[in-house]
Amino acid sequence: MAFEYAPAPESRSIVDIKASYGLFIDGDFVDGHGSSFKTINPATEETLAEIAEASDADVDLAVKAARRAFRGWSRMSGKERAKYLFRIARIIQERGRELAVLESIDNGKPIKESRDVDVPIVAAHFFYYAGWADKLEHAGLGANPQPLGVAGQVIPWNFPLLMLAWKIAPALACGNTVVLKPAETTPLTALLFAEICQQADLPPGVVNIVTGAGSTGQALVGHSDVDKVAFTGSTGVGKAIARAIAGTDKKATLELGGKAANIVFDDAPIDQAIEGIVGGIFFNQGHVCCAGSRLLVQESVADEVLSRLKRRMGTLRVGDPLDKNTDIGAINSREQLDRIRELAGIGEEEGAERWAPECDLPSSGFWFPPTIFTGVTQAHRIAREEVFGPVLSVLTFRTPAEAVEKANNTPYGLSAGVWTEKGSLILHMANELRAGVVWANTFNKFDPASPFGGYKESGYGREGGRQGLAAYLKAEEA
Repeated sequence: MAFEYAPAPESRSIVDIKASYGLFIDGDFVDGHGSSFKTINPATEETLAEIAEASDADVDLAVKAARRAFRGWSRMSGKERAKYLFRIARIIQERGRELAVLESIDNGKPIKESRDVDVPIVAAHFFYYAGWADKLEHAGLGANPQPLGVAGQVIPWNFPLLMLAWKIAPALACGNTVVLKPAETTPLTALLFAEICQQADLPPGVVNIVTGAGSTGQALVGHSDVDKVAFTGSTGVGKAIARAIAGTDKKATLELGGKAANIVFDDAPIDQAIEGIVGGIFFNQGHVCCAGSRLLVQESVADEVLSRLKRRMGTLRVGDPLDKNTDIGAINSREQLDRIRELAGIGEEEGAERWAPECDLPSSGFWFPPTIFTGVTQAHRIAREEVFGPVLSVLTFRTPAEAVEKANNTPYGLSAGVWTEKGSLILHMANELRAGVVWANTFNKFDPASPFGGYKESGYGREGGRQGLAAYLKAEEA
């Protein structure tokens, strides 16, 4: 007999969402001079808060504040900078429940992901880079590497708090100061992080948060006094940023789109692989740059894998992100939902077979059921374009060489997964796959000590690990 989970809602009372928010510049919240916009709860479509939009003049004030702060922050000893980073990490842990609830409300992701994955990794990044702050000469980047200056950082809506940590923690550890622009649909945890900076007594101007849409990001990227640009988001915007900074002396790291292949061989531990497939594409509603959105299964086990996968998908619970039983939350915005629906419809028009388990979707909010397409070829758009939603394309292969050819037949190169019991095959595949990260018998696992980044149209540069310091340091000038 099937059984039902009783609702297990997380309380919203721990979060105090203000009616409106300003910009965080030079250690204080100030009014913006652009037009304001609303951030909404994607699960209910309720307005959460009015958010200030930073004008070009506001961005200029933030950059100037970061430049003034850089003079003192960069000269501070690594040991002293580390104290601030450790303090921020501890406050994140102390306020972890508050951050997790706010992230799920503003983003739509299940609370168990915000609580058990995002927030712990956020704290871990600040702890990790705090440890590097007084050891930069041992990072392999020269005897006395120097900070670049002011970092302009633009982050996406799929992992608002985690992407903030990936960018701010190494920048501060290296002695840089930051102006960060969160995505317009998910600004609230970045603004709460600004409060954490105040709580940690971080010197004014070291971290500045400017909210807004694309024009705000353009003003930040194009500002003449920004020394480093860090961007995570779509490949199209990444290309525009690369063009905008071409011919300047700005350093840049771009972490862009992906169309990862999750490759299952016939000797793979099938039950373990099924969990990896589900986590690879349905985690965070598929709003993951490195999502395993292309499943490549060896022909001899394809029927068994599909049968077990469909059975497992039938147990996934779609609904209230604040319910601790929820596996798949709300799509982040109506715009993204329309994009997912469009590409799923094209998949059917092009002849692929669509399947989704029966599930009752809420009447309000933005929702899409976990979906798989079989009979997919490499010519199908759903196999070539990034859907950025809970949609899986299934292809088959016969030999490792065919798997490599199909996996690499993409303009992207962010990640891949390999499932097999043979260590030699794992090493062979990892060597042949053109992907920045290759997971073996797992998927979507992250550690602050491990570098992350892509090839081809998935961007360049690395975040995380010792390699993540290189983007924020330069050799000492003679």
